[in-house]
Amino acid sequence: MTPWERQRGERFGALLRQARGERSMVEVAAAAGISAETLRKIETGRAPTPAFFTVAALAAALGMSLDELAGACAAGADDRAVALPA
Repeated sequence: MTPWERQRGERFGALLRQARGERSMVEVAAAAGISAETLRKIETGRAPTPAFFTVAALAAALGMSLDELAGACAAGADDRAVALPA
């Protein structure tokens, strides 16, 4: 894994934590149909390249589109602020 991929995974994990807000990890993981352990690994960057369907399920559980997730992660690559939709 390249340093860029690792950083992208960390940005993605931070974005998910921010989007999750006050919801518990267990609640969001259950809504996405994944284990809380899998979500924890993604959020902490230990699983920096989750499968497409996992990302799609998390986006749906968090009320986000795949475009929003991809755009926010790409924005982080340019050191621009990541803004989540209201």
